[in-house]
Amino acid sequence: MQIHADLSQRAVAMTEEMDWVDSPLPGVQRRMLDRNGEEIARATSIVRYAPDSYFSAHSHGGGEEFLVLEGTFSDEHGDYGPGSYVRNPPGSSHTPYSKGGCTILVKLRQMDDDDQQTVRIDTANAEFQQSDNPGIKRQVLFERGLERVTLAQASPGCHVALHGHPAGEEVFVVDGVLEDEHGRYPKGAWVRMPANSTHSAWTAEGALIWVKTGHLPAG
Repeated sequence: MQIHADLSQRAVAMTEEMDWVDSPLPGVQRRMLDRNGEEIARATSIVRYAPDSYFSAHSHGGGEEFLVLEGTFSDEHGDYGPGSYVRNPPGSSHTPYSKGGCTILVKLRQMDDDDQQTVRIDTANAEFQQSDNPGIKRQVLFERGLERVTLAQASPGCHVALHGHPAGEEVFVVDGVLEDEHGRYPKGAWVRMPANSTHSAWTAEGALIWVKTGHLPAG
C-alpha cells in the first residue's frame, strides 16, 4: 500500500474530514496520512483506540514516535495523557492499550537504527520558551543531527517570514488554524513539505502545532 509515499512531493491531509479505517485489531482504527507497505510499513497515521481496546504486544523495527491528541494512551511503561510526546527507539517493544479511549498521531519505522534515545515528555505540564519570533513560543521535544521536533504555540496575528526547509518540514495542527501561501490548515490538518521547499506562514486566530524538521531526504 502506498499513500503519499513519495517523500519528494508535498502532501496535505485534512484528517478530521477523513473516514476511520479499521485496523486488524478490534477497537483500533486509523486515518492513514502517509504509508509505504502493508501492516509492516513506514507510516504516519492518526490512530484511535476505543475504550478498553488493546493492541497486541509488538516490537518496533525502525522505531515509533507519537503525540497523544485526546484521552489516555497506556502501556506497561506508563500512562500518557493529552499532549504526551513519546519516542520508542528501534528494537523496543510494548503492549499498548487505552482504558478510556484515546487518539494519537503516530509515526512508525522512521528512525535510524542507532537512534536509541527513549523520550517521554508531558507537554501539557511543561513550559513553553520564547523563540526568536515574538509571536511564537516553543517546547523542543527532540533534537538529533538535522532532525528537530517541537511543539509551537503561535499567538493570534503571528507571521513567519519566507523561509526554507533544506531537509523538509512536517506539521500537524493540534489546535487553531495555520495558513501559508498554499492554503489554510485547520485543527487536524497534516502538511508535509519536501526538502528544499520554501514558504511563509501565519495565523489570524492562533495555533498550536507539532513541527518536525530536518528528517526528509534531499532530492
